[in-house]
Amino acid sequence: MATDGIANDAKARLKQWLSSGQARLQPLTFPQRELWENSPIAPGAPGNHICSFFEINGPVTLELCETAVSKVVQRQEAMRTSFLPGKDRPLQIIRSTGETVIRHLKLSRDESRPEALQEIMTQDFRKPFDFLRGPLYRMSLLERGEHDFLFAFTIHHAVADGWTLGAFVEDLCTAYILALQASGKTVGSVSGIRDALPPLQMTHTEWGAAERARWTPAEIERFAGYWRERLQGSRQLWDAAPTGQGEADSLQQWVTTIPEKLADRIRLLARKSGATLFSTLLTAFQLTLHRWTGIDDITVGAPVANRNRSTVRETMGYFAGVIPLRGIIDPDQTFLERVRSVHEKTMDDFAHAMPFAELVKALDCSPEPGGHAIFDTRFAFQNHPIPEVVLPGISTKLRTSSTGTARFDIGCELTEDGKEFEVVWLHRPSVLSELMICELDGLFQKMLGAMCDHPDTPCTSLSL
Repeated sequence: MATDGIANDAKARLKQWLSSGQARLQPLTFPQRELWENSPIAPGAPGNHICSFFEINGPVTLELCETAVSKVVQRQEAMRTSFLPGKDRPLQIIRSTGETVIRHLKLSRDESRPEALQEIMTQDFRKPFDFLRGPLYRMSLLERGEHDFLFAFTIHHAVADGWTLGAFVEDLCTAYILALQASGKTVGSVSGIRDALPPLQMTHTEWGAAERARWTPAEIERFAGYWRERLQGSRQLWDAAPTGQGEADSLQQWVTTIPEKLADRIRLLARKSGATLFSTLLTAFQLTLHRWTGIDDITVGAPVANRNRSTVRETMGYFAGVIPLRGIIDPDQTFLERVRSVHEKTMDDFAHAMPFAELVKALDCSPEPGGHAIFDTRFAFQNHPIPEVVLPGISTKLRTSSTGTARFDIGCELTEDGKEFEVVWLHRPSVLSELMICELDGLFQKMLGAMCDHPDTPCTSLSL
């Protein structure tokens, strides 16, 4: 256990935790290793924060919120995890109990203005975490008026992913109902809410141990052989300088939607081609990048949930991996043929998904500091939205401010939002400005329309 560089009081606290059984040490999981070893931004950078907030109208109390959160903290290891710096790599510190601290602010009329409120939440979202002491989450209950609240939740990507946010919402709703019942309140049946929070079937560290047992050197080499052939000669898309740590070049968001009418036509094209919606949208994205850059060999990174085991569906933690998806544009293919081709290759790629940190090591392509390994562009499609927050006598709406995936230059994240698709573009201003992202989105939507209108036309022949 390496404790060099740690303050004496922190060393004493850690020693006391470990000797008394209040904490134990565990190796990093594969996804956590990727964050420490292959990310262009430092683990402590705010770009690794997953930030969301609930808009709440109803009789919420701080006491009930604290009681509910404490139940979630006790159930979920991720809420009790911090990290010990190591000689080679950090170790996880898993506490047996966790803190429950919710900052409560009663806002003035001026502070409740949208601009002022955004500034308060931005400061909350960007505040760094103490990796050693923990916890690696933060909550604020912002009171704008009677029965009018914002509940801000920030959690570090090292202990969470997109799926985690859904697990947290479900646990928090259940825990709040249980807290209401324990306080003597009469609570009727609430649709979609469990009646208890039993122990998890598999914890995050148990999953990590199972993954380490699975990925033997022989298994890693077997999968790496596929990727050596698949990625031979591939290149990154943007000739960008290494990612800076400055605020001016941090990832910016630009949000739009694909309207219902076009979304329905995209779904129809996917069915006609026998492909998934993901493959259909990825086809359009890669063709759009080809048109924009003139490059006919497009590799993007896509997330992998790594939640195949039913035993981890309710577990919070950083499970998600990432895989490269390479598309070499064939101008002779029709749009329909292109979708089918991308679908076949994508299914094969996902079948060969492996820990990204081990893939980078096997391909000997570790990036320079601030650089990217294998790809610099991200594409994601989320068709399992965050569950609705359902509480008796309370109306709520959950919004996500940041997904904590700041390890690329350009990203396109789509979510099925009812019958529309929400599109979140993420970009480094030094690579593409907001105006250029707006133009890129216009080209993307035109490409989707062209695919639907002219499925039997060569995929590069139309003038958009």
